Parts: sequence; C-alpha cells; structure tokens
Amino acid sequence: MQGKVALVTGANGGLGTYVTQAFLDAGATVIGTSRKIQQSDFSSTSFTALPAEIASREGAQGLVGQVVARFGRLDVLVHTVGGFAGGRSIADTDDATFERMLEMNLNSVFQILRATIPALRQTGSGRIIAIGSRQALEPGAGVGAYSASKAAMVSLIRTVALENKDAGLTANVILPGTMDTPANRKSIPSADFSKWVQPSTVASLIMWLAGDAGKDVNGAVIPVYGSDV
Repeated sequence: MQGKVALVTGANGGLGTYVTQAFLDAGATVIGTSRKIQQSDFSSTSFTALPAEIASREGAQGLVGQVVARFGRLDVLVHTVGGFAGGRSIADTDDATFERMLEMNLNSVFQILRATIPALRQTGSGRIIAIGSRQALEPGAGVGAYSASKAAMVSLIRTVALENKDAGLTANVILPGTMDTPANRKSIPSADFSKWVQPSTVASLIMWLAGDAGKDVNGAVIPVYGSDV
C-alpha cells in the first residue's frame, strides 16, 4: 500500500478502527472520516481525520474534494458506516425507523460512491470495498427495514462494479455475520462470542481486495459468517 491513498468511512468504529490501522501498517496514507472522528484517534503521521456527514451530497462531495486537494489522488474507498434498528415487524415499523435505516445504510453509500468514483477511476486501479450484512441476503423477522437497506446497498455496489470495470476500478461488498465488537457484546451480552466474526478477519480480507492480488475480483458479494452458520 506504499503510495496509496485510502479513505475509510466510520474509521473510528468497531470495524473501522481495525481497517484504518491495517492500511496504516501497510504503508498507506489514510483519511478517516465519521461524524466525530479526531486526529488523536490514531497516532500515525500517515493518518488524517476529516469529520463529515456523508449521507448528504454536499457532505460527501466536500469531503472527497478535500482529500483530492490535499493528497492529489484517491486509490481506495472502504465504506464501513452503517447502523442497525430492529425488533418490529414490517407492519409495525414506523416511518422514522425505516427512513433512518435508509439514511444510514443506503444514502450514505450512494452519496460517497457518487463523490469518489471520478477520482477512483483516474488511478486505473481504484478499489471500493463496502461492508454490508448477512441479513442483506438472509433477512430475519423483525429486521425488515435494516435488511432492505443493506440489500439495496449490495445492489448499488454491484452496479458500480459493472459500470466502472472499463477503468480498472473494482467494487465488492463483504457481508459479515455478527462481529465481535464492544457495541455488539454490550447489546447481546448472553451470546456465544466465540461464534462471532473477528473484525481483524474482515480487515484482512479488505486489505487483500484492496491490493494487487484482488484485482480480478469485481462485483463479488462475500459472506463472512464465522462459525455461526
């Protein structure tokens, strides 16, 4: 990753922290974004924190404009931003919950894709890796809004893969099962954590897809379910 510039959304989150550190360890210049990210979140001099609200066109375009202006290029986008709400049937799901899932899991990826694709195409070897969810393919009762938003996100990424293969740009989506993060442990304290997916495993896969070895993988929807299958 020497000489590469990577943008990681949700860079200080449960998975994003591992991803950001993996790129830094590999020699990349990393721009980390989230609503509340700080420069002090990572100690490397190759890290730059740029807070942004990427679910709006203005926020996403402004962020990417800053990246290109400061670093001259963009090679990799890793999109880890997302959110979860559940517990109600479709019939009982309120408008606010449905719209919040679309905002967090669909609008954010749509806006950041529109903003980054022109810069990623220019490199001739751009990479997009997005984090979806197992429930994009295997919806469960009580999580309809979440599952629908993640399924739509998968469709967007696969479309981007088809539309940009002429420029050497690949776009893939990883579908993790439940990941072993502090937030998930807190929300499901009675679970068997040993069956959950380790964030470091997903980060390693992202690094592989972002490197030269992953150049022939495009439009893939990759399940990473751990032992909870």
